Amino acid sequence: MIRSELIQKIAEENPHLFQRDVERIVATIFDEITEALARGERVELRGFGAFSVKKRDARVGRNPRTGESVDVAEKAVPFFKTGKLLRDRLNGIEE
Repeated sequence: MIRSELIQKIAEENPHLFQRDVERIVATIFDEITEALARGERVELRGFGAFSVKKRDARVGRNPRTGESVDVAEKAVPFFKTGKLLRDRLNGIEE
């Protein structure tokens, strides 16, 4: 599902909301998650999962085309860990 499909589905399930309001709500949620991660904070959505930031250490990589060694700088990457409810649902375990 892409963002526009999510917006469409929410708008269909909530006919009392205007589409532009749903777009603004979805954009605000994603922006807040992004901003929190940029500040190094963890974002937990109960039953769904948790977003966090992990650091990858600097390392020496290889250029796959030439085989030449390349220095890869340290970087922060987003990480998502599924919540128990989501994991159970994906595995067909209903409570």
